Amino acid sequence: MAEINVVPYIDVMLVLLVIFMVTAPLMTQGIKVDLPEATSGPLELSENELTLVVSVKADETYYMNVGDEEEAVLLSMVGERTEKIVAANPEIVVLVEGDRTLNYGVIINLMNVLQEAGAESVGLITEPPE
Repeated sequence: MAEINVVPYIDVMLVLLVIFMVTAPLMTQGIKVDLPEATSGPLELSENELTLVVSVKADETYYMNVGDEEEAVLLSMVGERTEKIVAANPEIVVLVEGDRTLNYGVIINLMNVLQEAGAESVGLITEPPE
């Protein structure tokens, strides 16, 4: 009577598991920003709700979480790209992530550009106090 030897399949499965465990932390992407602390509640977003995060570093460089890009963009490009994204997805949630050392005017100027690009409401991302 023929029997199926499952030991090689288990070995392959364990190797794949190790590969996924090693590569999963490397797949997280984002811009390192020192967020200000605030005692605010978490934003309630549904699973299928799209978000656009615009990050501003301490040196006033702007980044957008579009695709795999991690290159700085000009403020005018932020407006143009946001306008195209909002036109394609009118229900998108736009969030601003700014470094705590930034001048208040930089964030206000960015929020103004985002609202002119069609984002109806712009939220701010903060870090909970420790």
